[in-house]
Amino acid sequence: MSDSERDERRAQFEAVALPLMAPLHNVALHLTRDPEDAADAVQEAYYRAYRTFENFRPGTNARAWLFTILYSVIINRRKKARREARDVSIDEIEERLRPIDEGPHEADTEADTSRLDSPEIEAALRDLPDTFRAAVLLVDVEQLSYEEAAAVLQCPTGTVGSRLSRGRRLLFDALQDHARRAGYLKTSDS
Repeated sequence: MSDSERDERRAQFEAVALPLMAPLHNVALHLTRDPEDAADAVQEAYYRAYRTFENFRPGTNARAWLFTILYSVIINRRKKARREARDVSIDEIEERLRPIDEGPHEADTEADTSRLDSPEIEAALRDLPDTFRAAVLLVDVEQLSYEEAAAVLQCPTGTVGSRLSRGRRLLFDALQDHARRAGYLKTSDS
């Protein structure tokens, strides 16, 4: 590959993929629940996407393509972590069990969660089982179609619908009190 071809490929990749970094990081953060793991997963996803960019078909949905790669990275990391027995030091256990308000606060690791505008919603979403949370994030937050989400999650479209329905129901149940306080639901005496 010549230098000009390499430069052209890089420019095309940057135009297609880089504008989607914030939504990818947001989903990775919700799926991994750890800012460092999320950043690593996004970085690996972008590396894989760049390496295989010739497989991307212009005119297709770049978001779905990148979410597919990201989800694959996260799943592969989880499988690898389960296979590897890991020794944990006493210091690491104490660090993990330290109350959150004693920990460092890094503003630069916060994801763009403007669509998830309250701690109650964040907590309810975080508490969803992984399969339901992934479906809700991809369809309701990132606005992928059921078919695109199915491709990302590597499951049938009907399974996405089922997971989405169950996830929405769990969110509804978890957020009823918050919705009443915020005025989205009427109280029984109204």
